[in-house]
Amino acid sequence: MKVLMKGNEALAEAAIRAGCHHFFGYPITPQTELAAYMSKRLPKIGGTYLQAESEIAAINMVLGASAAGIRAMTSSSSPGVSLKGEGISYMAGSDLPAVIINVQRGGPGLGGIQPSQADYWQATKATGHGDFQILVFAPSTVQEMVDLISKAFDKADQYRMPAMILADGMLGQMMEPVSLPEESEAPLPEKEWAASGHGGKRPHNIINSLYLTPDKLESLVKERFARYETIKQNEQLAEEYLTEDADLVLVAYGASSRVARSAVNKAREQGKKVGLVRPVTLWPFPADALNRAAGHAKSFLVVEMSMGQMVDDVKLAIDCKVPVQFYGRTGGMIPTPAEVLSEIERILQ
Repeated sequence: MKVLMKGNEALAEAAIRAGCHHFFGYPITPQTELAAYMSKRLPKIGGTYLQAESEIAAINMVLGASAAGIRAMTSSSSPGVSLKGEGISYMAGSDLPAVIINVQRGGPGLGGIQPSQADYWQATKATGHGDFQILVFAPSTVQEMVDLISKAFDKADQYRMPAMILADGMLGQMMEPVSLPEESEAPLPEKEWAASGHGGKRPHNIINSLYLTPDKLESLVKERFARYETIKQNEQLAEEYLTEDADLVLVAYGASSRVARSAVNKAREQGKKVGLVRPVTLWPFPADALNRAAGHAKSFLVVEMSMGQMVDDVKLAIDCKVPVQFYGRTGGMIPTPAEVLSEIERILQ
């Protein structure tokens, strides 16, 4: 059965059904409904909802909860995620899984409260200090928000690293019909590494990100990067839409991909060979799907609600085999299908 839900609230309900009963956050537009939903639901099921005194406190509470072996989550919007950066780095350095939601807004600084995708670099390249990556999932519909939250938790646990759902104000605030999964009653897999009670049955576990011996720290970082290579091989996700014969391939994720898809459909009605590759994972970046398209496409067009933060990743993924162009709006402006179609026509001419 489908129910009509706002994106932020669907994310919250899906997280609960994925076994996350512990949430720590701080209100900020346009994601506040997510935290508000958690505040109502979690106490009724014996979970924990805590509005921290700051975003910095919230992410460190997630760190502590994750270290104890439980599924925990936080959510925020762009400036708030910046404040969480140090804690996310500590979690990566401690090999701790958790999920962070970023419902992006315009920036930099306080910017505005309208939708944006200008946190791409932050999510995929500079979430915090040090050598590390996090898993980044980019839903394009409210249903996909629901579907990806469970995957984010599962993959974070599997690879012992933070995962992020990178949404935006448009997806967080829109309402769409969704099918919610049944809440599993099966216990989550035991985390043998957790710093939790054990009754003398095993050695003590220590969760730590501080290593004063350089060779020890270097060894741990190299171990993580070997794990990252495995993730790149196995966890790329992308949707390939009408790309088989496309001369021009659009690349867009999240809300921008909805606009791009409309433009592709209109171009096809006009007899133009245009397709779309929609990254679902932003890290690992879906280079395989892009390379398949680059085997026959004459050019690429990246569409973003930013100044073109994904463009270089597309160029690198296809090894600059064909030209990569960009069209975007920023500051909270959303591109229209007509604008993108006009850019398609300009390139094909």
